Amino acid sequence: MDQQDTTTQERSLADLARQLSLQTTELLRREAELAKAELRVKGKRAGAGAGMFGGAGALGLYALGALTAAIIAGIAEVLPVWAAALIVAAVYGAVAGILALRGRSQVQKATPPVPEQTVQSVKEDVRYTKQRAQEARQ
Repeated sequence: MDQQDTTTQERSLADLARQLSLQTTELLRREAELAKAELRVKGKRAGAGAGMFGGAGALGLYALGALTAAIIAGIAEVLPVWAAALIVAAVYGAVAGILALRGRSQVQKATPPVPEQTVQSVKEDVRYTKQRAQEARQ
């Protein structure tokens, strides 16, 4: 190989390295944008769901209050009012405890809130880039 061929090869490798660096930077920037977009969509869905839960909760409390009054009034036909209210409160407390435990279980299943598709895509990009860099060295 003469001097000119070696210089051309070195320049080509330098250009390839610069191009790889630029493309990697652009790829990482786009992956970050993808992650932001994915989290934005998830956030909007979570916000809408939380609003619906809030409305359902408010109406549910009114319904529960009316139902509680009716249950206490019914039990008060055979027991004193205080005993009827105590029985209803104990049942509600037990149901609340069960719901709290099940809710905690569901929240644990939903975590961590990471952009899973983007993480997988970045891993594939890193794997591909490493493979291409190794092939370029050979």
